[in-house]
Amino acid sequence: MNPVTSNFTNSLRTWTLLAALGGILIAVGGLLGGQSGLVFALVFAVAMNGFVYWKSDSLALRANGARELKPGELPRFRAIVADLANRAGLPMPRLYLVDRPEPNAFATGRDPNHAAVAVTSGILDLMDERELRGVLAYELSHVKNRDTLVGTIAATIGGAISFLAQMAQFQMIFGGRDDRNGGGGFGAIIAIILAPIAALIIQLAVSRGREYGADRSGAQLTGDPEGLAQALLALDGATKQQAGILGRIGQRLPGRSGQSPAPVPAPAANPAFAHLFIVNPLSGRDVAGLFSTHPPIAERVGRLRAMEGRRAA
Repeated sequence: MNPVTSNFTNSLRTWTLLAALGGILIAVGGLLGGQSGLVFALVFAVAMNGFVYWKSDSLALRANGARELKPGELPRFRAIVADLANRAGLPMPRLYLVDRPEPNAFATGRDPNHAAVAVTSGILDLMDERELRGVLAYELSHVKNRDTLVGTIAATIGGAISFLAQMAQFQMIFGGRDDRNGGGGFGAIIAIILAPIAALIIQLAVSRGREYGADRSGAQLTGDPEGLAQALLALDGATKQQAGILGRIGQRLPGRSGQSPAPVPAPAANPAFAHLFIVNPLSGRDVAGLFSTHPPIAERVGRLRAMEGRRAA
């Protein structure tokens, strides 16, 4: 398929899915509160998307404890991003560091002129230059394709739908409901059960499709699909190893009183923003594959190596 046609199709599919998410949110409002609930949900969706549009970068960076680099700090990281941004025709993004040992990276921002790229200290220790270039090219591809804004809006709307459904459940359990405003109890039950599931499925479709696209674009930017493939394998192995260590800590280490286990350290990412990272920072934490925001690493690597094979042929 022609790259222009492919990008157009991918964008059309993504914005259609986002429209479906907004429609579910409005429908839930109507089921729970009748006409007044529908109007409230519509206003809420518009206001929320406006807020996320302007503040998506600061929300993601603050939630993950990122700090902006000082001038001259981490010159290797800065030089690679500058070179890749120039190749991609992008403005130089703001650069951030997350002081965590887990290797990972993410990009955020509403458009290329307001973009930021953040890496953990762990990934700088783990990656050689070839692998790090692959990771950063992937992140800049997310910026160029405006995936960062789309992913944040999808996560926010999906979370709002789940929140409304939970509030309706509490209302039915503890306070009953007044059906005079429309939307009977049956509609509330449908909203509670089905709306969060539908929102999650659509949100995952947005995220997984964007991951494949960024892998492909990042590999094209560096001309080295195998470099990104090796980086993904290294990141996946390190993330799973870290998750296993944390699990063993929680299971085996007693607290000081000997009565309860010591607390497991917090995950490397705020769960609400896990979809922004190059590999799922919550993998290995009993998250079923169907409900993961990231495609399987093996499939991503397989696609990249198929690109490498076509390039070498």
